[in-house]
Amino acid sequence: MKIEKASEMGFCFGVRRALDLVSKAVQNYGNLQSLGAIVHNQQVVNYLSNMGVTIASGIDELTSETVIITSHGVGPQVIDTIKCRGLNIIDTTCPHVKTAQNTACQLANDGYSVIIYGDAGHPEVQGLLGWASGQGSAINDIAALPRKMPTRIGVISQTTQSLDQYIDFTKQLCSRLTEAVEIRLFNTICEATRHRLEAALELAKRVDVMIVVGGSNSANTKRLAETCISQGVDTYHIEKGDDLEASWFRGKSLVGVTAGASTPDRAIEEVISKLENMR
Repeated sequence: MKIEKASEMGFCFGVRRALDLVSKAVQNYGNLQSLGAIVHNQQVVNYLSNMGVTIASGIDELTSETVIITSHGVGPQVIDTIKCRGLNIIDTTCPHVKTAQNTACQLANDGYSVIIYGDAGHPEVQGLLGWASGQGSAINDIAALPRKMPTRIGVISQTTQSLDQYIDFTKQLCSRLTEAVEIRLFNTICEATRHRLEAALELAKRVDVMIVVGGSNSANTKRLAETCISQGVDTYHIEKGDDLEASWFRGKSLVGVTAGASTPDRAIEEVISKLENMR
């Protein structure tokens, strides 16, 4: 059984930047709280916890004088509330998410109704809705569109969505418009996400089994798994090496491995090591 890794996988620039900012903040301020998980990966969460970073699920749970805004970002109202409490902010929002936030804000200011292609419950999308100032809606299924559309529409995407799926969504959206409507489309999907999806797709076409490593609640990791499954290859989304089962590889000659943008190197190395032992 041979093992082949995707050409691009694992930590992206945004995640590495966030962890570097948090590490420096701990050195300067000591124990800190983050408003939600810095990234959606339990191993990273555990690592940060050992450094002294705990998670507050909401503003009312904040007790430290310095608060970390996660890489997923938050809406401006959340930032204003934290500042009103006199707390310091360490903002680790991914620069790609910042771009999407600025786009949503500008569209709303210019009088457009903002459609965000993404998962409504995801922290990034919740933040984007905040930047749309009450003029936004999160939709990932064309059937969820209202019958009566606004006359001016701006469309952006959650940064970790599939570009192909976003393009398909915008095509369907345009085909649904029966009245004169002004529509502006923006590609706010991050390059790291696109490159990882492309690398996973290329590998999934050639292997017998795909292993996707990353947090079970990581949006970009789920997207990787969905992309591999779309090629008809047996695909398993795992968080760590101990999740591997020998039965998955019986009669298989080539195993592909990819990992989400929030998956640490040590988790990938552990999975590779376990696979090599199974050989």
